[in-house]
Amino acid sequence: MTPGRPRTRPASAPSPDPTADQATKDAMSNATTVSPAHSASTASTLITNIAALVTNDPSLGDGSPLGLVQDAAVVIEGDRIVWTGDHSKAPATDNRVDAGGRAVVPGFVDSHSHLVFAGDRTQEFNARMSGRPYSAGGIRTTVAATRAASDEELEANVTRYLAEALRQGTTTMETKSGYGLTVEDEARALRIAAAHTDEVTYLGAHIVSPDLAEDPAAYVALVTGEMLDACAPHARWIDVFCERGAFDGDQARAILTAGKARGLHPRIHANQLSYGPGVQLAVELDAASADHCTHLTDEDVDALAHSDTVATLLPGAEFSTRAQWPDARRLLDAGATVALSTDCNPGSSFTSSVPFCVALAVRDMGMTPDEAVWSATAGGAAALRRTDIGRLTPGAYADLALLDAPSHVHLAYRPGVPLVSGVWRRGERVV
Repeated sequence: MTPGRPRTRPASAPSPDPTADQATKDAMSNATTVSPAHSASTASTLITNIAALVTNDPSLGDGSPLGLVQDAAVVIEGDRIVWTGDHSKAPATDNRVDAGGRAVVPGFVDSHSHLVFAGDRTQEFNARMSGRPYSAGGIRTTVAATRAASDEELEANVTRYLAEALRQGTTTMETKSGYGLTVEDEARALRIAAAHTDEVTYLGAHIVSPDLAEDPAAYVALVTGEMLDACAPHARWIDVFCERGAFDGDQARAILTAGKARGLHPRIHANQLSYGPGVQLAVELDAASADHCTHLTDEDVDALAHSDTVATLLPGAEFSTRAQWPDARRLLDAGATVALSTDCNPGSSFTSSVPFCVALAVRDMGMTPDEAVWSATAGGAAALRRTDIGRLTPGAYADLALLDAPSHVHLAYRPGVPLVSGVWRRGERVV
């Protein structure tokens, strides 16, 4: 059960894209499976001959934060992990999968994305790559397209990008509203998202709606009033873009406080484009995460290091906007908890690939491969205040990715190569 606000929906896996079926079969051609003796819901499965298993349990294996176990095996029963350890000591099971000397990592936990949208911002990206800087104003283009789209069009986009992410090893994905900015459009975005993931965030405070551009106070009143009433039943989280051109510290505090009063836990877009109050506000309100964290003072870093608020870094945004990279090394050395996520959105980070973000974090943000993989799995889970995902230990969900490589380090060592050759989500092989 997810900590925090109770969920009213059973967890469900997004359906893989049918066009990926042949590629999936090809990628898994070297793995051997023995047919189950019982139904999938009760049968046990042994995945063995794992060259290196990332458990994220420091009590296991090499004692590092990754809890790396060599020559390992994992046992799945139902939707949970029930055993991990040396393959020679694995118990008997109904099924057996030979990993073929590959590495296994926890399924990636992408704790920051914006998937409910319509339209395309290719021209904006092309112009930016030709010298125009990024600003928050481009969001308005997507707002117009999203409002004009049908429910079916929006849902098709959500399922498309969730399936795309799943094929790359992402088994848990948070996503937000924020491209409707009317009561009706924000509520329908959250209804659509909630049909596909339990990690849904109300982001009516993405920017001030174009309809009330001359009266920001009226829009804040709408976000904290009628819009919140319509959206709260469909979300677990509330978010705000605290930034010049979006919402200032006082407005952000009012919005997040109103959400907390309705049972939504805060997270915040903080300090992306400039120094500002976002990080300090996140810590003050016990936000689960402060996301972006590009421009930080020493006081901001210290506040994060001495709080339960996770610093979620989104290198896809810096890659796509040619902006300053977040200094992950500074945060880690101070003792802050760091997560890595894609920020998948049509304007500033149009990627669903966590492995790509891992490679960027290692190359350009000062992270080691071990730190980046931990942050993309256990770190993402911490940013969602979850203990049942992001690790491969007894009791956790059986969410894992099989890499076509002998080590998790290859995620950074071989950037751009599709290394994920198998994915299990809640105990079911989905890729």
